Amino acid sequence: MNSRQIQLDAFGRLLNIMDELREKCPWDRKQTLQTLRHLTIEETYELGDAILDNNLEEVKKELGDLLLHIVFYAKIGSETNSFDMADVANEICDKLIHRHPHIYGDVVVADEEEVKQNWEKLKLKEGKKSVLEGVPKSLPALVKASRIQEKVKGVGFDWEESHQVWDKVEEELSEFQVEVAAGNQDKMEAEFGDVLFSMINYARFLNINPEDALERTNKKFIKRFQYLESKADEIGKPLMDMTLAEMDVFWNEAKKM
Repeated sequence: MNSRQIQLDAFGRLLNIMDELREKCPWDRKQTLQTLRHLTIEETYELGDAILDNNLEEVKKELGDLLLHIVFYAKIGSETNSFDMADVANEICDKLIHRHPHIYGDVVVADEEEVKQNWEKLKLKEGKKSVLEGVPKSLPALVKASRIQEKVKGVGFDWEESHQVWDKVEEELSEFQVEVAAGNQDKMEAEFGDVLFSMINYARFLNINPEDALERTNKKFIKRFQYLESKADEIGKPLMDMTLAEMDVFWNEAKKM
């Protein structure tokens, strides 16, 4: 792989290009923190897709896109003397050193869990009033639930055994079924949320990332359904004109592929 000096030179090249684009390109000159925000979110999702597909070439490209956004934000910050790339890098370096006292200090940890616990304790000492302050409000609900559970686990608020979590899943399912039978839409939604939250918690105990698991199922469904569509096109019969039994024939073919 490239030497550290080559890596630093490449980063410097990107900083120089950003300076030129901000000065000379009408589009780049027009951008603000606010106009870039939705584009950054989109790039993050594209990186996530590449990672799930294990496409390392795409991962490299998407990392570059994200890095460009980071450099872009830093450039905008420098124009108002708020911060620049050095401030951004030094800020995270200082944070990493402070939150890894087992590496840069005299703290001894036994395993990964103690590292996580120390991390959350240090954040509280830094002035945060709640361990949940670090969970972004705009996160998708599924990801947010996972992060909430990981955060509270860091301070010891957690189940001891996985079977206890599964008992909770079954309890929430029962409560959900009661509300379904009663036909109360508002309570059904509330209880369904509890079911999802408890299932996400159970997945965590099994070392399953629920977001990744659901996305795998999404991709699998899309692939099978598109196979169904292609077969329907081959026989010249629109899906809306096919019976469910006819569709199942092709669906089962797709499952065997």
